[in-house]
Amino acid sequence: MRWVAACVVVVAALSLHHRGAVAEPQVPCLFIFGDSLVDNGNNNNIQSLAKANYLPYGIDFPNGPTGRFSNGKTTVDVVTELLGFDDYIPPYATARGQQILRGVNYASAAAGIRAETGRQLGGRIDFTGQVNNYRNTVEQVVNILGDEASAADYLSKCIYSVGIGSNDYLNNYFMPLTYPTSRRYTPEQYANVLIQQYTEQLRNMYNYGARKFALIGIGQIGCSPNALAQNSPDGRTCVKRINDANQLFNNKLRGLVDVLNGNTPDAKFIYVNAFGIFQDLIQSPSSFGFTVTNAGCCGVGRNNGQITCLPLQTPCRNRNQYVFWDAFHPTEAANTIVGRRSYSAQKASDAYPFDIRRLAQL
Repeated sequence: MRWVAACVVVVAALSLHHRGAVAEPQVPCLFIFGDSLVDNGNNNNIQSLAKANYLPYGIDFPNGPTGRFSNGKTTVDVVTELLGFDDYIPPYATARGQQILRGVNYASAAAGIRAETGRQLGGRIDFTGQVNNYRNTVEQVVNILGDEASAADYLSKCIYSVGIGSNDYLNNYFMPLTYPTSRRYTPEQYANVLIQQYTEQLRNMYNYGARKFALIGIGQIGCSPNALAQNSPDGRTCVKRINDANQLFNNKLRGLVDVLNGNTPDAKFIYVNAFGIFQDLIQSPSSFGFTVTNAGCCGVGRNNGQITCLPLQTPCRNRNQYVFWDAFHPTEAANTIVGRRSYSAQKASDAYPFDIRRLAQL
């Protein structure tokens, strides 16, 4: 029987070793705020046209359609993996109990910084609403951990990813027949108004325990298949006036990082240059394995960019060669590159003053 006992000891040792091999994530939790670029199911059960809980969305995702606006992973899914989490962060709509201790995703498709943004698409949870939902989560964290001091200490170690503002251009400023903002504000004034409202919500998050902020800039909306379909004469040249407006916002957001880092010594803010990373994909696609940059893999009309994917529509087969999955959203292949470079900057311009990996270490 001695050999049986020896085997038991070896098996026990191996199982302990195996358990020890599952490393803890680099931060205890990740909280995500944003729009359809990172929504993973919050819009599924609200009255909205902005939904993606049907095939072919999620065609390359392990669980199939979830509400993610891509064929597979989003950028925050990639960042979540790189931070060492063993599963993706659950949407606020379904997050329950102890699950919230590793973070919650509040993102909502069609949402913007401004309350009216995206209203033509129906229900959505704007940035203010997302921050209010975070407050509810904080109350639950206090209950789970026992007191406010423990909750504050715990939350101060988490990362808060904020990527919002695209719809304030796409589904507001550049829809002059639906919204008056482009008549009321120059692009410069509008960027200032957005940053002012954005800052207010960051302060609310700070007041509820957030200390490590990754602020994600707006991507190149003027290069999306939708913008090319509607505004590009040749269907290939990016729409300059849209990208210029996006860059005004991004420059102010990067400047805000300096201001907030100077004013809040116990917090850390970084800026992720999604615009610049995307520019590399558009300008040097072959370097990243892409062959199609101006059309959606799935969609309708010119550039497959007039509307998003229809239910059960057959998408392109060579999805890894497309930068865009549909009229507005990147493929998993593009999201993977943006996510990796957000986490670990490959160029000095990718993140400022440093990347998410370094933010996690602080």
